[in-house]
Amino acid sequence: MTNKRGDRNLNSRKSSNGFLIILILLVIGIYYVASNFHMGGNDYSYQKFLNDVKAEKVVSVTIEQNKEVPTGKLTAYYKDDSYKNCELTDVNQTIKDIKADSPKLVNKVNIKGINRSGELISNLLGILLPLGVVVFFMIMMMRQNGGGGNGKMMDFGKSRAKLNNPNGKKVTFHDVAGLDEEKEELEEVVEFLKNPGKFMKIGARIPKGVLLVGPPGTGKTLLAKAVAGEANVPFFSISGSDFVEMFVGVGAARVRDLFAEAKRNAPCIIFIDEIDAVARRRGSGLGGGHDEREQTLNQMLVEMDGFGVNEGIIMIAATNRVDILDPAILRPGRFDRKVGVGRPDIKGREEILKVHCRQKPLGDDVDLHEIARTTAGFAGADLENLMNEAAIHAAKDNRAYITKEDIDKSFIKVGIGTEKKSRIVPETEKRITAYHESGHALLFHLLPDVGPVYTVSIIPTGTGAAGYTMPLPENDNVFMTKGKMIQTIMVSLGGRIAEELIFDDVTTGASQDIKQVTQYARAMVTQYGMSEKLGLINYDNGESDEVFLGKEIGQQRPYGEETQTIIDHEVKRIVNKCYQDAKAMIEEHIDVLHKCAGRLLEKERIDRSEFESLFE
Repeated sequence: MTNKRGDRNLNSRKSSNGFLIILILLVIGIYYVASNFHMGGNDYSYQKFLNDVKAEKVVSVTIEQNKEVPTGKLTAYYKDDSYKNCELTDVNQTIKDIKADSPKLVNKVNIKGINRSGELISNLLGILLPLGVVVFFMIMMMRQNGGGGNGKMMDFGKSRAKLNNPNGKKVTFHDVAGLDEEKEELEEVVEFLKNPGKFMKIGARIPKGVLLVGPPGTGKTLLAKAVAGEANVPFFSISGSDFVEMFVGVGAARVRDLFAEAKRNAPCIIFIDEIDAVARRRGSGLGGGHDEREQTLNQMLVEMDGFGVNEGIIMIAATNRVDILDPAILRPGRFDRKVGVGRPDIKGREEILKVHCRQKPLGDDVDLHEIARTTAGFAGADLENLMNEAAIHAAKDNRAYITKEDIDKSFIKVGIGTEKKSRIVPETEKRITAYHESGHALLFHLLPDVGPVYTVSIIPTGTGAAGYTMPLPENDNVFMTKGKMIQTIMVSLGGRIAEELIFDDVTTGASQDIKQVTQYARAMVTQYGMSEKLGLINYDNGESDEVFLGKEIGQQRPYGEETQTIIDHEVKRIVNKCYQDAKAMIEEHIDVLHKCAGRLLEKERIDRSEFESLFE
């Protein structure tokens, strides 16, 4: 290892010395050209010289006579710069004339007493001083870009992986909440790095790679940081996009340099975040693959499990798009384990909230269990952002602790958008919005699998919505039942039905509801086998999941035109049935609909207790 570094330093010095030599030759050449640029000897005659002497344009003259042959050189120095340093060395006759007349000429022009040597030095400094400044700045830029004597000026192939600071702030598994099984799998990796002999005695091989898969914000990068903090070994972290450059071959060179550096520091961990930027499926999409990305991926495949030996190097990668990764990198021997990091359940969310509230003083009215129930579907990053926004809101009100009101306002801001209370809404539109949201809330309360109601509001939000109705799920559902999907469609249609019943007209406010209804109904028919006519057959061709442009070219639908007609009829039948049932339910409780709309027009926002009191 010492010899390699010595060779690298020696090559860097040779490169720097060669660059300096080129700069020196460049300066000499520029000065030579600049000096000759001011000499006009080629078109300068003796007669012109005599005329210039008579006109007192010449300041001084220097004659250099050749002793062996009757030739010589005359140099005249002028007052202005037009013929400065002109030389006359054309023919012998001219030189003879100069020799004959030279004493008179010299006596005539030297009476001015001008010092020619001082003018020459000033000219030389005028050329060399700017060049010296330019050379100095070029050398400084070379050292800054090349990393001093140990770097190269254009070292594109060097890895950009960062080595963690062992003395810095460490993240441990104590800082990771709601991911018990995921931590357990990674703890085995940490234990192997600390005590490899325990596993080798029984013939076990530690996984060469661990792929963390899950939605954004679920804690994949945090888990990798925790592994680095627990293992206490060198930890190289890099993003997948750092390998990709505009120059072909640079990414592969960086992969080689990364693994070479890891071998010198083994045992160690390499963490690549967002690996889908470099490990996408090869040859996919319109026009084939990207040459640079494919070369980088090929080199990574070889380094992970090729002819080379990478003992003691464990690779951890994170992605939220495992469906577009190349199959070769997912096989055992490269990524032996795929750890799914999903969204936390209610218990996990409560644990995550406790972690993020360690340094935040909470008021007596804050119930983390209730917040965990309200935030169904939130990932760890969403919960951290929620509590941070609540802390900011409390600080703006000059309070030393966080209250339930701060968290409620932050929840609306994060989940729906900031309320625009200053927006002027016409009374007619406000009344339509009140009945629209009351229709949603009424069905949320009456249907058993989709409620209860948490908040109803007609205050406009930053997302463009005129109001919102927020439910409070009782628990997290692993899957959806047919009954719950039917009830979800009915709730989505509640706002449109209320507009029809009260105003005998409809608005564009239900466009998003109709879109969601259509998606649910089509999924029931084509994906989940919930249609009586079509039975237990999947008619989904996966077009919505296709991410590579052009891959669907040449593919045909797995069903004919007649089946497509039946699918359309079934989707329409489900939606119409839900519409009729929801309309009958709202008409039965029309009095509650009027009371809820009136309360919203009065207070603009009501909570669960106020809404449920309307049914009494």
